[in-house]
Amino acid sequence: MVNMQELRIEGIYQQRQDGYFMRRIKLPAGVLSTEQAIAICAIADRFARGRVHLTTRCSMELHWLREEDLPQVAREFVAAGLTSRGACGGAVRGITCSTQAMAGFPAVERLAWQLHSHFTDNPRFERLPKKFKIAVEGGYAGGRHLIQDVGLVLVRLDGEKAWYDVWTGGGLGRAPVPGFLLTEAVPAQQIIPLVERVVRVYAANTPVGKRLKHLVAEVGQDGFRQLLAEQAEETEASMPVPAPRRVVAAAPGRRIEARPFAGEVTTAELRTVAETAQAFAEGTLIVTAEQNLALHLAHDADPADAVAMLTRAGFAGTAREERMAFRICPGNHECRMGLGPTRDIARSIMDRLGPAAEKLTWAMSGCHNSCAQPQLAEVGVVIAGLDKDAAGERHPRFDLLRGGSGEAFAQPVATSLTLEELLDAVERLG
Repeated sequence: MVNMQELRIEGIYQQRQDGYFMRRIKLPAGVLSTEQAIAICAIADRFARGRVHLTTRCSMELHWLREEDLPQVAREFVAAGLTSRGACGGAVRGITCSTQAMAGFPAVERLAWQLHSHFTDNPRFERLPKKFKIAVEGGYAGGRHLIQDVGLVLVRLDGEKAWYDVWTGGGLGRAPVPGFLLTEAVPAQQIIPLVERVVRVYAANTPVGKRLKHLVAEVGQDGFRQLLAEQAEETEASMPVPAPRRVVAAAPGRRIEARPFAGEVTTAELRTVAETAQAFAEGTLIVTAEQNLALHLAHDADPADAVAMLTRAGFAGTAREERMAFRICPGNHECRMGLGPTRDIARSIMDRLGPAAEKLTWAMSGCHNSCAQPQLAEVGVVIAGLDKDAAGERHPRFDLLRGGSGEAFAQPVATSLTLEELLDAVERLG
């Protein structure tokens, strides 16, 4: 019998379809090499129907894996220098970054790699009450530091030395809570010991199934700081050897993107992006928080030639689905938690609004887990439940969120809408 708790720690969830599994790949700050991307393509061709899903936490997922294939997939991950350990379940999840285009990204990537190396497959930081999410950001743009258990924001850079503001206690889900500023301008070499203490406080004081935000709500910010201070003497941590810088900073006009719809990319498309990265971006590519693939071009690369290569792969930037800024979770296409076909509904929204939809940023989550981060979009859609019609058929109900009100997160403006009511509501936005 499958031990689902063990599988989750290995980065594996059951799919909606019986007998199939999803396996998530941790990519620190979303960065991977062209060799790794090509290895993922080979694995996906053999085991995952030739497709790869890009997530809003800058990771990759392979769907449609059979149980009997999971050990071989794991071996091939290891051979490619990849891991899924802790990508699901009660562990420190993948270290994400949504500000990869900012000038300080090389320093951010270095810290993300250090955090990844320290916490991944470390038994002291597994079997946590629930997931624990960390982001390292190059600045405050986008507000994603607010949705993390620990959000680290680069505020000063002096050569190889970096300082970060530390935020904690944030999260989305049914009850979104913005994180609070724990401490300011912490030197990079002190970050891992501090994060360790936060994780220890979380593990020691939080019931199973609850996030850090629930502990903060219970004890308050001052109470949390007190718990953290009590942990200080118990923590011993050393920084791993920094990884070499692998990604150049994105100079103006030298960052290009391939934008697959809903983060769904074929292996043929991914191979071409990897080949483009090899030729023009020093052999690295980046999964973005918008579910796209980005390249930071080398100083001697011709942007026109790089764009032409992506265009030949079908990423010309002219298709409606490429122009839309629309984050979309898998929904009930594959996810057991999904309550509706998110990709189909997103296309219905685009059909109803036409070109007006391109003026806004969108995100749709197929359940209250908010994996697409709808609270951080100008227009967010959450499939909040199911209703039965007179014939006994079940249909999704939607909550509609709008950002820009001055709140940390987009707020509900309409709830429990039918699909037609949702389409009418979004049409009025245009």
